[in-house]
Amino acid sequence: MESILMISLHGYVAAQPELGKPDTGGQVVYVLELAERFSRLGQRVHLVTRQFEDQPEYDEVNENYKIWRIPFGGDEFIRKEDMHDHVGQFVTNCLASIRNKGLSYDVVYSHYWDAGWAGQKIAEELGISHVHTPHSLGWWKQHNMGSDMDDKEMERSYRFKERIRKEYFVYQMCNHVIATTIPQVELLTKQYDMLPRSCTMVPPGIDENRFFPVPSREIQKIRLKHDLQPFDILTLGRMAHNKGYDLLLKAMPTVLELKPEARLIAAIGGDSEQDEKGIKKLKALAKKLGIEKQVVWKSYVPDNELADIYRGCKVFAMPSRYEPFGMVAIEAMACGTPSVITVHGGLKDLVDFGNQGLYADPHHPAEFGAMLAMPLRYEEMSGELSVEGAKFARRNFGWTGIAKRMLEIFNRSINQRAYESNIFA
Repeated sequence: MESILMISLHGYVAAQPELGKPDTGGQVVYVLELAERFSRLGQRVHLVTRQFEDQPEYDEVNENYKIWRIPFGGDEFIRKEDMHDHVGQFVTNCLASIRNKGLSYDVVYSHYWDAGWAGQKIAEELGISHVHTPHSLGWWKQHNMGSDMDDKEMERSYRFKERIRKEYFVYQMCNHVIATTIPQVELLTKQYDMLPRSCTMVPPGIDENRFFPVPSREIQKIRLKHDLQPFDILTLGRMAHNKGYDLLLKAMPTVLELKPEARLIAAIGGDSEQDEKGIKKLKALAKKLGIEKQVVWKSYVPDNELADIYRGCKVFAMPSRYEPFGMVAIEAMACGTPSVITVHGGLKDLVDFGNQGLYADPHHPAEFGAMLAMPLRYEEMSGELSVEGAKFARRNFGWTGIAKRMLEIFNRSINQRAYESNIFA
């Protein structure tokens, strides 16, 4: 294999991504890291995404790898829930460009269901293998939203019926699915009728050159530089209901009862109007709980400061209502920051509780708050979680090793498709 067509359609995909913008978070990081590692390993990679606003057609990342933007759906941002209204146009435009430029690929590797549907159509037209990573599953999201919306309102906002129908088509028709967690594999086989042999779990990775522990004397300097304190709890990510930031705020009174010096550093969301509305509601909740003075709102953290923000905080919190994986928690652990994660997701099954990390149910504020307070109260526990958590993250989630595992899957998929094609030749 020599050439990979990667497809990731929603959000702001770029060589230097604007993380925190709408639909621009963990999936974008995942796709960009893999594309770069594939190129390091000698593969030619075209990462195709949507061109909108004033974005250029190409980002030339290195000799083997470029980001290629195909225009469709107009010039304005389109949220991922509405992307499938325009995916047919993307397929047409992408195939026309590929053929006009005389390009050829060995495999299509798509991400999320919008690109998955498009990737299947493109792979069929080109007569090549298609491998897909879901990132999240419509069935799981629909049944774990925990939202106040009624069914009709939820369907208008998220269009689960259409999403799940198209997901089913993608998972049945593509050559292989790479899931990011064990629960995803179980749901794919149970709810989407996937054959177990057609699905492999490969976890996401971290950039080992960015996320690593530093000596305590450096952490003191980091705290001074970023105005952090010794018992700060960090939560970080895009503004979304499923991330459970409201549940974390409800856990903070328990934390403060056990460790009054604690603060919550809430690095949430970006600069969109929707994000601002969500943060306004969270601030109102903090005031209602009487903890507004113990919460510091940071909004977006610049990419070049992210590792130090992880390192400078005493504990990292991931309170998600559901979380397909939890890349930010792995990054925090790799930096040596003890982490408390949700029980509602795949990462919980991989962590050795009390040694590499802690987990709790964010729907139970006292439980989640008590787990957050433990590393704040007991320095020996904090040290154990810091060292073992960093070892766990680096050993299991380095991107180059993960990219190699995926290339093996691609090659098996390509060989199987070639075998099947020869039978009917």
